[in-house]
Amino acid sequence: MPDVTRLVTHAELEEATTNDRQLSVSARLEAVLADGRSVVLLDDRGWSQSGPPGTHSYISAEEVEATARTVVGPDEPFGGRTWEQMENDHWGHLAGLLRHRGVDVTGDRLAELPHDVVLGERLRAWLA
Repeated sequence: MPDVTRLVTHAELEEATTNDRQLSVSARLEAVLADGRSVVLLDDRGWSQSGPPGTHSYISAEEVEATARTVVGPDEPFGGRTWEQMENDHWGHLAGLLRHRGVDVTGDRLAELPHDVVLGERLRAWLA
């Protein structure tokens, strides 16, 4: 059974909703396995942010990377839940997705893994 070695979030520019005043980004979280394969865990995340004309000159790659890590979870607490409960639920859910695909891993292990962010070509060009 392959082991998970790291997490990668791929962030890419959403061209249809990005303009001179707004940045829209999609984010896809993957688990990278020791055998080189990747397993998509979340592919329905993203965000938008707006500002004055020329917004791209105010947004750094580091800011985009930090936001990408945030949007793939865990979510902020709600309904009386604690951060710890939210984190346990999030990582447990992702571990369950991997177990369903034959990868034996715990939520605690996933939470400890390195988490890289890869900016897509279009997003890098927009930030330049």
